[in-house]
Amino acid sequence: MTKGESPGDAYTETLARIQAQHRSISKLGMDVLMWVSHAERPLHVDELCHALGVEGSTDLDTGNIPGIEILLACSLGLVTVEESSSTVRLVHPILQEYLSNNTILFPNPHSILAEVCLTYLNFPHVRLFRPTLGSVPPTAPFVVYASCHWGTHARLKTTAIVKTLAIKLLDRYEEHISSKALLLHDVKVEEQPFAGDGAPIGFTGLHGAAHFGCVEVAIAILETDKGDVQATDFHGSTAIAWASRRGHEKMVRMLLERGHTNSYTPSTEYTSTLLLWSAESGHEGVMRILLERNDINPDKQGRQGRTPLSWVSGSGHETVARLLLAREDVNPDKPDKWCRTPLSWASMSGHEGVVRTLLARNDVNPDKLDKNHRTPLSWASESGHETGGKATACTGGC
Repeated sequence: MTKGESPGDAYTETLARIQAQHRSISKLGMDVLMWVSHAERPLHVDELCHALGVEGSTDLDTGNIPGIEILLACSLGLVTVEESSSTVRLVHPILQEYLSNNTILFPNPHSILAEVCLTYLNFPHVRLFRPTLGSVPPTAPFVVYASCHWGTHARLKTTAIVKTLAIKLLDRYEEHISSKALLLHDVKVEEQPFAGDGAPIGFTGLHGAAHFGCVEVAIAILETDKGDVQATDFHGSTAIAWASRRGHEKMVRMLLERGHTNSYTPSTEYTSTLLLWSAESGHEGVMRILLERNDINPDKQGRQGRTPLSWVSGSGHETVARLLLAREDVNPDKPDKWCRTPLSWASMSGHEGVVRTLLARNDVNPDKLDKNHRTPLSWASESGHETGGKATACTGGC
């Protein structure tokens, strides 16, 4: 970069040089930059090489997989390999911002990335891998990234080709290794009661589409005989439960509407459980959707005896806490199985805003003891949260 030249000018110049290379080399160089700048996480060398080796839909031709030396050469120094992690990265964070904001360079990048991911997962040799395997074979290093992120890219831009490829993947999804790869990535170990052979029984294509929030794909599945909104997976969860946990508002609304059209009306017990799941994750949008309904108990106790207010208080979601507290059917001082109240959880986590909101009420006891004979102030003090402790201590005159 010459004196007086901005980083943007230098990158523009280098990109022009990349695009001036031989057609195939230029395309490969730009594809490298698109993947590295738009991937959901840094890609390992072998992942990127396999992604850029996808050509056609018959099967992966190992002869098409480029070497990392070629990829680095094509990108003219704009990407580098981090030796400690063997991941491919852009040379500077400013370049990331430059490429992300330049929509002319990469029109619809997420649909392209989704298409490549889905094409790879639909390759015949990948479909032979069963979810009973303990891990993905090293011969297919791109499977994990493609399994965990195709839906994120597809949600951002779903084309007709992407939808077709997604439906193909999601057909008999529980028998595809990608379903297990996704769940191993996103579900806590203690919540993975797979079948004895390791397969995620019951995790259907609709569950997968809901997990990612791919509404168009889910609608297409629901129009087939395999689209059952009531189907439960190994975890006992329906598709809408996954959408609620992950905060996909459009998916939740669509599935609630489709539930009624399929002669299935979610019970008060079930919609209240959905509220608990979204509260645990702190998804305000989904909670607002559920709280609009009449068939819901916003004070339902779930895991560990905790209510939605208990969960949002512990995670510091002040706006959602206020939303719940505005309802007359929510007990702001309801204890869980340890006799800990929402104030106790908020105090322990140091969420001053929630603490003050709760203390502003007359029906919250700031000195309530739990089963360990601990008060909210005790928890705040032990956890080192000075502001939460002060708020708890300053009741009635702060």
